[in-house]
Amino acid sequence: MLYLVATPIGNLGDISLRALETLRLVDYVASEDTRKTGLLLKHFDIKKPQISFYEHNEKQAGQRILALLQEGKSVALVTNAGTPGISDPGFSLVRQVIDAGLQMTMIPGATALVMAVVLSGLPTHSFTFRGFPPRKSGPRRRFLEVDRESPHTLIFYESPYRIGKFLEDALVVYGDRQAALANDLTKMFETLQHGKISELIEYASKADLRGEYVVVIAGVDAKKVLDDDEES
Repeated sequence: MLYLVATPIGNLGDISLRALETLRLVDYVASEDTRKTGLLLKHFDIKKPQISFYEHNEKQAGQRILALLQEGKSVALVTNAGTPGISDPGFSLVRQVIDAGLQMTMIPGATALVMAVVLSGLPTHSFTFRGFPPRKSGPRRRFLEVDRESPHTLIFYESPYRIGKFLEDALVVYGDRQAALANDLTKMFETLQHGKISELIEYASKADLRGEYVVVIAGVDAKKVLDDDEES
C-alpha cells in the first residue's frame, strides 16, 4: 500500500495523529528531501529507511517504490512540507500506482495554497491554483496571460529570488488588482500582506525576502463579487 502523507507546512504541531501513526507503521518513507524528512522523523522519534524521490530521479525511484509495493511492502510518500502531489513529483507516482493496479490512500493535512487563499480575503467560492510560474519574464507573462480574463481567484507559488519580478509581470498582465502575499505560514514569523499588486511590489522591494511565497490575485470580476457580498 502507498500512503500519501501530508506533513506540516511550518509548525510541527500541525501534524495529524493519523499521519504519525502511518509513518510509524510503514516499511519505508519516500521523500523529496531525505535530510528534511529525517529531521521530521527524528523530532517524533520515528526510525524508518528512506527512499529519495524527487524531480530528477522520479522515474528510477518510482520503479523502486513500485517494486516494493508489489512485494507487499508499505511506503509513505511525503513532500518537503504540505501535501504530496501538489507542485511536486508525487503526481507521477500516483499515476504509476494507478497504472500498476496497486493500492494507495492519502492521509490529508496542511496545504499552503488553501491557507493563503482563505486568509487573503479574496473570493474563495472558486479559485485556480497555478503552481510555480516560469522563471524568465517572457514565458512568465505568457503563462499569466492564460488567466487574464479568468473570473477565478488565482494562486501562485514563487521563490523569494523572483517574487518582485513576478509581481511586476502580474501588474503588466492583470492590471492593479487586489492581491495578497503570504510567507512563512504557520511559522513564528508568518506574514500576510494585503493590497493592490502595486502596493505588494513596493512592500517586496523593501522587505527581507526569505522562504517560499504564496501569491493570491483577484479574478477579473472579484470587485463585483466583493461588492455584492458587502451589500448582502
